[in-house]
Amino acid sequence: MKFDSLEIFKKSGAEFLRKGPIALVFAEDDAELDTTLRHHQQLGFAQVVGFMPAAFSLPADLDDTVVRVTYSMLTEGALEAAVNTAINMAQGQWMFYCYNAEYLFYPFCETRTVGEMLSFHTEERRDAMLSYVVDLYADDLDAYPDAVSLDRAFIDRSGYYALARPDAANHNHPKERQLDFYGGLRWRYEEHVPLPRRKIDRISLFRAKPGLQLRGDHTFNDEEYNTFACPWHNNLTASIASFRTAKALKRNPGSTFDIQSFTWHNSVPFEWHSRQLLDLGLMEPGQWF
Repeated sequence: MKFDSLEIFKKSGAEFLRKGPIALVFAEDDAELDTTLRHHQQLGFAQVVGFMPAAFSLPADLDDTVVRVTYSMLTEGALEAAVNTAINMAQGQWMFYCYNAEYLFYPFCETRTVGEMLSFHTEERRDAMLSYVVDLYADDLDAYPDAVSLDRAFIDRSGYYALARPDAANHNHPKERQLDFYGGLRWRYEEHVPLPRRKIDRISLFRAKPGLQLRGDHTFNDEEYNTFACPWHNNLTASIASFRTAKALKRNPGSTFDIQSFTWHNSVPFEWHSRQLLDLGLMEPGQWF
């Protein structure tokens, strides 16, 4: 099904969001758009919605199974506007959002569906899940000048850290069960990344409810949604394996000539398996075994 604008989707597309979980994929360009959509279909999302320019083409199998909304990501606040529209359309449903060339991984995702994982998370009285954006990059930028290669993808095995998140409304005391996470390419090349965009944490999985709004820093207006765990024990977390930062650093004229290779002594091949991310501490199973 295709909708020619977000406004038309808002008026006529609610029937496609009646069953969750729902994946919202935002295309900033056409890099690995088809693999991104297929990956999230294979995880078990009941509906995958692609927001993309009209000029982008999809293979026939995706054209038949993905809800397509003609949309541009070039305007400020485009992501929040679309996600908040979907929230209002799908009250009570679990939702996920990502960009093209980003791939959700959660503990045991090779053998368990995203619906099974979210059912457990719901039973733990959680309405949102913290995810870490783990940067992917090609090891050979001469062969892959946009830094995107599924077969030659690498990640950083170390260099991740967290800082307390200050509460401006409470004399900058740390917020309860909230942290700002850093690492990956945004940390290694921080001179090319604006300060507000250096964090790698994202509340990418959440349950829609009345009044919920996504903010520009990938947090929500309900502070409990922004916590990494409940008060009594650790909860599930997820990872998003993402080429987005590598693409941006190589396409930006201010940084591309400073970067001959993203690899360093802590680079390791990405195995496309949740076990590697668990072993590196880039997500955790909580009480789900």
